[in-house]
Amino acid sequence: MAIGKTGEGSAQTAVQRPSRSKLRREIARHRSVYLLALIPLVYYIIFKYVPIWNAQIAFKDFMAVRGVLGSEWIGLENFRTFVNSFYFWSLIRNTVMYSVGKLLISLPLSIILAICIYECTRPVLRKVVQTLAYLPHFLSWVIMYGILLALLAPGDGVVNDIIKLFGGNAVDFLSNVHTFPWVVLFSDAWKEMGWSAIIFIAALMGIDVSLFEAAMVEGASSWQRVRYITLPAILPVIVTVLILKLGTILDAGFNQIFMLYSPQVYSVGDIIDTWVYRQGLLEFEFGLATAVGLFKGVFGMILVLFANWLSRKLTESSLF
Repeated sequence: MAIGKTGEGSAQTAVQRPSRSKLRREIARHRSVYLLALIPLVYYIIFKYVPIWNAQIAFKDFMAVRGVLGSEWIGLENFRTFVNSFYFWSLIRNTVMYSVGKLLISLPLSIILAICIYECTRPVLRKVVQTLAYLPHFLSWVIMYGILLALLAPGDGVVNDIIKLFGGNAVDFLSNVHTFPWVVLFSDAWKEMGWSAIIFIAALMGIDVSLFEAAMVEGASSWQRVRYITLPAILPVIVTVLILKLGTILDAGFNQIFMLYSPQVYSVGDIIDTWVYRQGLLEFEFGLATAVGLFKGVFGMILVLFANWLSRKLTESSLF
C-alpha cells in the first residue's frame, strides 16, 4: 500500500509539474497584460482594502493620540448618533433625490445620445458631436462652477440677461431653494452625458448589421429599427449600468454639491457626504464619519443584490 501511494503521489507530481511550467510560460508570454493589470490591482489594495482595517473606528470613540487599537470601543453608538441626528431624514431625502434624479435624467439622455451618434451617417458631424459631448467630463467642478456662474449669475448672467430681455425678473438660480436642485441635476447631465454614452456606443457597435439590413428590406422605419433591434440588443448593458448605479444611490456627488451649494440652500442641497465632511474633517468626528461610510456601503450592497435579483426575475438579464 505504501508503494502504491508513493507511485500515485509521483504520478500527481509529474502531472502538476508540466501544468505549473505551462502556467509560468503563459504568464511570461502575456507579461505586458499582467503588468497593466498590476496598476489597478495595487491601487485597489492600497486605497480600498488596506483602509478596511481602519474602518473599525466606526465602532470606537476614536482618538488620534490613542490610535486605532487604543481607542475605546463603543459599539453602535456612532451609528445611533447619525440615525438620531436632527438632519438624518433631510440628508437621506436630499441624497436619494439627487441620485435618483441624476439616474432618471442622465441615463435616458446618454442612451439617446449614443443612438443618435450611432445612427448619424455623416462622419464629420459624428466626430464633432462626440468631441463636444465628451469634453465637459474632463473639466473639474471648479471650472464647471465658473461656467455656471457666468450663465446663471443674477446680475449679468447670460440666462438672466435673456429673461430680462423678455421682461422677466432675474433669478438667483444657485441660491434659490426651488431652482438649485434643477441646476444640480441638469449640470450633472450636461457634464457626464457624453462620457456615459461611450458604454452604449460600444454596445451598439456589437449589433449585427445584417439585422438592420433585413429590417430595411422589410420596410421598417428608423424608429422601428431602434425600437425592435437597437434597444433590445443593448438591454443587457442598460441593466448592468442601472444595477451598478443603484449601488451608489447614496453617493450623490460630493464634488459637485460642495462647489455649488451655500448656506442659503442647505435645506435642499446638503447631502450625506457634505455633512460627513463637516462632521468628520471640520469637527474631527472621524468615528462618526466612518460609521456613515459603512452605512452607505452596506445600503448600496443591499440595493445591488436586490436590483440584480429583480432584474434576473423580470428581464432574465443580470450582473451575476
